[in-house]
Amino acid sequence: MLGVQMLPRNSVISALKSGSPPNTFQGLLKCSLVNDELVSKLLDRRWSLSCPDAKIHQIMILNQKEGISFQNITRPCLGEGMKSERQLYPSFYVVRDDLFHPLVNGNKARKLDALLPLLEVNAITDVVTCGGCQSAHAAAVAVSCAERGIKSHLLLRGEEPETLTGYNLVCKLFGNVVYVPRSIYAKREQMLAKHAESVVGTNGSIIWLNDVTEVYSQNHVCRQDKFSQADPVTLAENFKKVVIINEGAGDAVALLGMMRLIKYLSEKHLFGKKQALKIIVDAGTGTTAVGLALGALSLGLPWEVCAVMLADKIDGYKRKEQNLITQFLTSYTSCAVGLNRCVENAGIVQWLERSSPRRYFFI
Repeated sequence: MLGVQMLPRNSVISALKSGSPPNTFQGLLKCSLVNDELVSKLLDRRWSLSCPDAKIHQIMILNQKEGISFQNITRPCLGEGMKSERQLYPSFYVVRDDLFHPLVNGNKARKLDALLPLLEVNAITDVVTCGGCQSAHAAAVAVSCAERGIKSHLLLRGEEPETLTGYNLVCKLFGNVVYVPRSIYAKREQMLAKHAESVVGTNGSIIWLNDVTEVYSQNHVCRQDKFSQADPVTLAENFKKVVIINEGAGDAVALLGMMRLIKYLSEKHLFGKKQALKIIVDAGTGTTAVGLALGALSLGLPWEVCAVMLADKIDGYKRKEQNLITQFLTSYTSCAVGLNRCVENAGIVQWLERSSPRRYFFI
């Protein structure tokens, strides 16, 4: 789920005058790019989600004598109606991506949106990825691959629990799970590559997802792929094509699904392109936040993306942000001409410290 907060129109101007513009606007100040055509080219492809639509709820904060309470408005007034609506109480909006699928929900479906069709067009037979013991990413990959007849191999950090619950149970039901000691898991790339070799055996090939993305982009120049599902790539019997997906789908292709969401949210009947917004997201690998910020930047939207850090320090997230952007510009060079001028040496996500530790409960 994403939290969206409306900002006063003069909030951006005030921030600039104070000398501390949000990171997103630092990038915008360096670039005059407002290019719907660029984004349209990037998004002209096959998707796993039939449409980018999402339910949007408005959470109104009610001040009462007994304390603060909340009201959930499931059909809020959006688009032009937002301007005329007088709000007596402060509120924010929630993008309910958690309602997509009973098992593949939240930002996981968005990050797999452009990824899954790549697996199909390349006739991938096996996928190797990793995550924590209750990894929503690993569960999403397991379910999505099973729905497409692709075998998933999931390396989960730590020991197998006595009782399987939550996403751990989903992983076991839909994928091939191996529990990995933390000392080995710490070297993720080496661990993934070694396991992929054991999966492929002597008859097959292994490729990292970003390499698949680069080849696909060069061959298709970001045009809609016209292949028929009834005309797949023919493989020799028992030949395996194994693709390695990074933890949390932290690959350039995952950014496209988030950019597709931003384009949808900026439509006139929703939030439009002129109203300043602050988008709040939880950051695991940080891929979701980078994709949202990249989409807002590409469309020239006055939107700020704030990511609450969960798994690393700010320096680690900034390195991840830069790596993802570099991978993205490399993979989609033909469609992202000019975009590199926008993000060069400029942070596009505002990384925030978590005020209190995230709590985990038994499921």
